[in-house]
Amino acid sequence: MRAYLIRRLLTLVPVLLGVTFLSFLLLYVIPGDPVQAVAGERYDEEFLADLRAELHLDEPLPLRYVRFVGALVQGDLGLSYVTREPVRDRILQTFPNTLLLAFSAMAVAVILGLSLGILAAIRPGSRLDRGMMTLASVGISVPVFWLGMVLIFLFAVQLRLLPPSGSGGLSHLILPAFTLGAGSAALIARMTRSSLLEVLGQDYIRTARAKGLHPWRVMMVHALRNALLPVVTVIGNDFGSYLSGSVLTEKIFAWPGLGRYTLEAVAKRDLPAIQGAVLVMALVFVLVNLLVDLTYAWIDPRTRREAT
Repeated sequence: MRAYLIRRLLTLVPVLLGVTFLSFLLLYVIPGDPVQAVAGERYDEEFLADLRAELHLDEPLPLRYVRFVGALVQGDLGLSYVTREPVRDRILQTFPNTLLLAFSAMAVAVILGLSLGILAAIRPGSRLDRGMMTLASVGISVPVFWLGMVLIFLFAVQLRLLPPSGSGGLSHLILPAFTLGAGSAALIARMTRSSLLEVLGQDYIRTARAKGLHPWRVMMVHALRNALLPVVTVIGNDFGSYLSGSVLTEKIFAWPGLGRYTLEAVAKRDLPAIQGAVLVMALVFVLVNLLVDLTYAWIDPRTRREAT
């Protein structure tokens, strides 16, 4: 396992270098002059030249990239064009909120998705199976923004059980977590059912049943672990997208996370903030994919042998 981990970490080096290079180029491929964005509407050429020198935009591109990577090594993501405060500080303020929302949404998705998938796989073709899969299909089809507004209308406006937006206690987290996790729960349910039905047809499952083991023990101990690989893929991809900033959910519920911060930066053309947020999002996604690969190796040792 240690050798497998070392090989996977080594493969991340060129990926991370590519991520930093693409994040660096973001400032120079977006239409418009970043210096004019900082200067505003009233400026003269001398002021623009001084500002361009201050931001090191008059230097050759390779030198600017070296400077950018050197700043990244020190944890410096630059200054916001709008607020003139360090982008790193704002990301450190907003990312924990996104992390909390992501874990909460994934908990909702995993608990609901696995439960619905297992119940549907127990009696395939039954009314229970059809009902669960119909519910899952609806969950996959419903847009996040529509579900969020419906939940706000029902539980905040009509029933007045939960706050409609903002952050604070657990009550503020319930609606955005369910909104964000509902689609993943539906997909996990379908994947769990499909994978379990395939595994339940294997010879070792028939042997376990022939030994007189309880059906739940056969399902939970012998079948579920071997059916988890495709489910882990869904969980890893969705969790990576949650951590990268769930823009719509955070905007709908005014949740002060990374996604909302990025959306506001885009609206204000705050290029260093966009650059820093994109870099963090990409880094998070790479690390989550690494975690998914390690989970594969833990669940199925054949993955480690195939990688050698």
